[in-house]
Amino acid sequence: MAKNSSSSTTAPDTVWLGRGRHLGPEAERDVRRNLIALKAAGVIDDFLDLDPVEAARSTDLFPRDEAADPGPLARRVFEARWRVNDGITVRAQLTTYETESRRTETEGVTWVLAAEAERAWQADWPSPATMFWPDSDHVAWDHEKVPGLRLRTANHLPKDDDEMRRLLRDCTRHSWYIHVVVHEAMTPDALGRRPITSFLPLSLRHRVVEHRATPDQALIADFAMKREVGVGLPRGGAVILPATPQAPGYDAERFTVRDVFLDGTEPAELIAKIVEFASLPQPLPADAEQVLTRLRQGWHLLTPDEELVHARAMVTRYAKALEAMTASCDLYREAAESAHAALAEATSGNSAPATPTPAVPKQDASPLKTLTKTLGLFRNPNR
Repeated sequence: MAKNSSSSTTAPDTVWLGRGRHLGPEAERDVRRNLIALKAAGVIDDFLDLDPVEAARSTDLFPRDEAADPGPLARRVFEARWRVNDGITVRAQLTTYETESRRTETEGVTWVLAAEAERAWQADWPSPATMFWPDSDHVAWDHEKVPGLRLRTANHLPKDDDEMRRLLRDCTRHSWYIHVVVHEAMTPDALGRRPITSFLPLSLRHRVVEHRATPDQALIADFAMKREVGVGLPRGGAVILPATPQAPGYDAERFTVRDVFLDGTEPAELIAKIVEFASLPQPLPADAEQVLTRLRQGWHLLTPDEELVHARAMVTRYAKALEAMTASCDLYREAAESAHAALAEATSGNSAPATPTPAVPKQDASPLKTLTKTLGLFRNPNR
């Protein structure tokens, strides 16, 4: 997979992106079981389970763009299609990967997920993550790529100052998620320990990572955040961290809440600010661009109508390719006739000097290989 970096490209408002690590023993089995259950229940229309080699291989003589290749570390590619709001189609693709370092099995299986709708994404739509992964605390699919963090839970900041600053730096520079830091004015009870992400609209619950600073971390957390991120943390309040580069329209004061009561009730002001922040145009990470390209150009799960359109397009492409090949043959024949005529006129019937014998094609150059090579000159990388 590509290294973590950032891009000035803005993420399309039709797209939902996610990335994480599954620490369980059978990541693909968990995905497969969830997809089968949701299809049987009518939640999704259909799905595909592809070997990465099969996913990268074209089914015709016009291969997909190389960006559609999931890469050598890919384990499986899953595609799913469902509808929201009575007819808006969502297409999503999840790819699981081997851990790049392969040092220990505790790093789990890395996964990336891209979903795109036919119109701008709505926060109250179902989360694409729960279309592939079971929404259960017993399946550990929700670990962030940044070590030590999980979705769907409250993550306490490290006690060590250097570790805290390193974590904040990684979260703002290398994460695909929205990060919120909440300071606990006093140690909360069981209700207060409930993650604030559980109050978010469905599509945002798996796009937000919640951090908690304990009561005695008020000063150290505020200092570390000002030093690394440029925003402060109010005592007993919360702040939404900016990404690097910052989203247009971000203002620290605008996305800071002075008081958050951790008593199990919905923190309405903070939830509203998270929803507002998520609606801003977000920078598209460079390593997410390839994931989005693969979704668009490496898509396999076609509807019957899409298959018909694709077949018609292929017929047109083959016809144009054959027409171009025929025209090339005609031009070659005309050129050969002109050359023979010129040679006859130049020699005026006299004995012509010895001319080199035209090269004879190799016997193993089969017509099929010749046709494939010719058609390849006219291929269209965009399907």
